[in-house]
Amino acid sequence: MEFKRKILCIGAGYVGGITMAVIADKCPEYKVTLVDIDHEKIDRWNSDRLPIFEPGLDEIVKRRRGKNLFFVKDMERAIKEADIIFVSVNTPTKEFGIGAGMAADLQFWEKTAREIKEYAESDKIIVEKSTLPVRTASAMERILSSGNKGIHFEIISNPEFLSEGSAVKDLEEPDRVLIGYKDTPSGKKARDEIIEIYAHWVPREKIIASNIWSSELSKLVANAFLAQRVSSINSITPLCEITGADISEVSYAVGTDSRIGSKFLNPSVGFGGSCFKKDILNLVYICRYYGLNEVADYWEGVVKINEYQRERFVRRMLDAMFHTLANKKICLFGFAFKANTDDTRESSAIYVAKRLIEERAHLSITDPKALENAKKDLKGIDVNVKYIEDPYEAAKGCDAIAVMTEWDIYRELDYERIYRDMRKPAFIFDGRNILDHKRLFEIGFNVYPIGKPELIHHEPY
Repeated sequence: MEFKRKILCIGAGYVGGITMAVIADKCPEYKVTLVDIDHEKIDRWNSDRLPIFEPGLDEIVKRRRGKNLFFVKDMERAIKEADIIFVSVNTPTKEFGIGAGMAADLQFWEKTAREIKEYAESDKIIVEKSTLPVRTASAMERILSSGNKGIHFEIISNPEFLSEGSAVKDLEEPDRVLIGYKDTPSGKKARDEIIEIYAHWVPREKIIASNIWSSELSKLVANAFLAQRVSSINSITPLCEITGADISEVSYAVGTDSRIGSKFLNPSVGFGGSCFKKDILNLVYICRYYGLNEVADYWEGVVKINEYQRERFVRRMLDAMFHTLANKKICLFGFAFKANTDDTRESSAIYVAKRLIEERAHLSITDPKALENAKKDLKGIDVNVKYIEDPYEAAKGCDAIAVMTEWDIYRELDYERIYRDMRKPAFIFDGRNILDHKRLFEIGFNVYPIGKPELIHHEPY
């Protein structure tokens, strides 16, 4: 088949894999190829066991794979053939040197830029898909144009705004698509090419064009604002617990204000995922770099509240269970950072599990999708940890249950059966406020929600 254009995505991870699958599905006249240095990941994309779980993704990949969606290992050939290259490589938080713990580590991004420069034999549009610091496009342009072989590279910024667990839907029905470009004739032409791709299914009024710097910064700021709302509501939960207020009622009352809205005002043990913390710390680093220390302090506070909420959750468990967790068995309901994904990156469950292990508790972890990642996250410290898919088996003989992920399955369990099989007194710490707390108390549990009065039995068991 003769394709209209050939799109390549370097990096077959979460963002690249899902984005390219949807583009291939919506644009059958385009050839869409993904390449990755992790050949095992490519093998899984070509198998029936995809490397990531996301509702709806399997069906799309099976529908398009081998037709106009391809997963390959030959980087050189893929770059040579492509007209448009999306760069979706990992940009983790830097762990060394200047900016350690805050700045983005751009070594994989720079390596990719140099590979494109080395292998390219024709003009190409390069699309930044990774989350990058502001003005990275300028650095990429300098690398690609150095020692120019007569090849022109036009840089476009196209940040992702995916929410894990609903990423396919987010791509198919986006709030907006942001395209940053240089205000030059070639920049406008490249902008229009990328717009044409998304216009296959996205209404034109939702495709926003801006300058590159605004596009790069918008991604960081959007995630910072969302995380800020989570930390804001979480910061009120200890006050609710002390005074007897109900955080659900407070959240509802605040959310009905049309100026504020209700989204991201659900209290929890803390936010996780690959973006929020990383992007906020990146924003903090940029602000400090330019001497905007008061601004940096403000945004860093969002992360500190998140860390405080996680530690407070563990300390509440310790206080409630007679000031010792040593040799007690605690079951974690969920390990993914949110429901409908197997992603555990920056999950609050990792922090809580490690702290409980430090307190010498024995853990039983259950999750419908994330157990393999949980094993990787706790590797080397999981001598007293069991990974059990069946929540009833996982909770059997436990002293306490801690709800870490808002999977629907945990709302629907037979808690009378679970209570019978647990040690007494039995505790539930609902880190997501998804359970029927009054009913659990009636069954016999001591119930500790987030931001609500605890329900405790004082009589003998």
